[in-house]
Amino acid sequence: MRLYHIDAFTAQAFRGNPAAVCLLDAERGDDWMADVAAEMNLSETAFLLPRGDDWSLRWFTPAVEVDLCGHATLASAHALWEERGLQSVRFHTRSGVLTADRNGHTIELDFPATPAKPCAAPAGLLESLGVQDPLFVGRNAYDYMVEVESEEELRALAPDFARLRTIEARGVIVTAPGRDYDFVSRWFGPQSGVDEDAVTGSAHCALAPYWATKLGRESMTAYQASKRGGVVRVRLAGDRVKLGGQAVTVFRGELL
Repeated sequence: MRLYHIDAFTAQAFRGNPAAVCLLDAERGDDWMADVAAEMNLSETAFLLPRGDDWSLRWFTPAVEVDLCGHATLASAHALWEERGLQSVRFHTRSGVLTADRNGHTIELDFPATPAKPCAAPAGLLESLGVQDPLFVGRNAYDYMVEVESEEELRALAPDFARLRTIEARGVIVTAPGRDYDFVSRWFGPQSGVDEDAVTGSAHCALAPYWATKLGRESMTAYQASKRGGVVRVRLAGDRVKLGGQAVTVFRGELL
């Protein structure tokens, strides 16, 4: 079975968000895929299996299977382009059919918009983040989302991950207006086995509709301000979000 290590949402190796992509030779059990993901020890491992002209796609962190993942989908499309020369791909996932289309060096993903609805902050959320006066608190099906006043405040956050782990959600998005980009964000998910994700494509399915309303435009360029960092081009299209980015293969090999 071919196995790839790919850095997604970056044009430079050792930046963006690394994902493993495994091209399965047959159906495999959930426990086996969970073991492989734990062995890879990356924020996500994607498993691909041919499904007619399309592909089945599942995503696992080192701890759990997830319903939606952007960077591992981008990495999967990149792997299939290198492995099979595919320019367009349809993935069957737990979040429905997702598509990926290559245009030059950029891959554009078509994902469902998952806007966050305003809500009260649950007990311990703001304290675990170290945020005192949020401009917005909301939640969608996956994550809480918090807006802070500035990029400087966002970059300075040092969450209490043990306390944050008690918040019932996949994770927490924190966002702010950007200096050099339309908006910036960070994503924390100790509940899902990832204290801080490098670049979280699925979080931008909530960020895109939020900032489109605030900024009054549908196309934006975002930056996830993690240690590795990564650029995500977003475009709101009705109830869908287009996520654009590049990817770099770090290594490829075989799973024995």
